[in-house]
Amino acid sequence: MANTESALKDAMTSIEGVIGVALVDYTSGMALGMLGGGKDLDLTVAAAGNTDVVRAKARTMELLGLKDEIEDILITLGTQYHLIRLLSGRGQGGLFLYLALDKQRANLAMARHQLKRIENELEV
Repeated sequence: MANTESALKDAMTSIEGVIGVALVDYTSGMALGMLGGGKDLDLTVAAAGNTDVVRAKARTMELLGLKDEIEDILITLGTQYHLIRLLSGRGQGGLFLYLALDKQRANLAMARHQLKRIENELEV
């Protein structure tokens, strides 16, 4: 099992094209850990903003009466992919992994696969 720090390092090194990664508590909007980012990507702002995205989607699903779980949410920009993966393991409710990728260097399918693997190994 990986702790938060090693899981984030794993994401930064094993996923091609990563710009930044964060583990976020969507009940508070606070990042529990972050790596990468920089002047072009403020991960603190991204964590808080993507918390609103997760909450909005959860509310919409509730209004629609959908009895299902969100696996991940993908936001595509002109030059980046932003991937939000909700964690569903024991003790991980209310958390998501946020991954920002360079669209030119990333393989979205592989990034999703790797992020799921990291989720399965993560112990919070």
